[in-house]
Amino acid sequence: MEFTVVQGDIARQSADALVNAAGTSLRMGSGVAGALRRGAGGPINEAAMAAGPVDLGGVAVTEAFDLDADVVVHAAAMPHYGDGKATAESVREATRNALAAADERGCESLVIPALGCGVAGFDLREGARIIAETIDAFEPDHLSDVRFIAYSDDEYETVRSVAEAVVTGDEAG
Repeated sequence: MEFTVVQGDIARQSADALVNAAGTSLRMGSGVAGALRRGAGGPINEAAMAAGPVDLGGVAVTEAFDLDADVVVHAAAMPHYGDGKATAESVREATRNALAAADERGCESLVIPALGCGVAGFDLREGARIIAETIDAFEPDHLSDVRFIAYSDDEYETVRSVAEAVVTGDEAG
């Protein structure tokens, strides 16, 4: 499946589904979760926590409140805060399950961050490769506009180069 890499604040994106980088408790703390919580302007943290906890790699879906989206898919690529770090398998499963949850709901557009990277402690380059490979291999019924988002300039350059290497089959990326 084709996808694009974009730079910006996920909470300012417009899509049918926005993906939250969550821990298994689904409590929305800092980073991507904090940006979405602030942008939602409603009780999204309470809604997320009421839908959890979920297994590592699992997802839950809530309404998006004031975000420019229909739903937020909370993807647990890391254990509950302080209980460990993300793994290659948890990043892969959280990505696959987020895509599937949005597609099953008829979403055509989705924005996904570097799940498991950052505060969750997984290496950005390796995480970006896993996420890009998982998106690339996904066969949707509805999704046609998938954006892999990075916030900072450095994160964007890493994600863009890794995603390009995945799509072209260039192992050097």
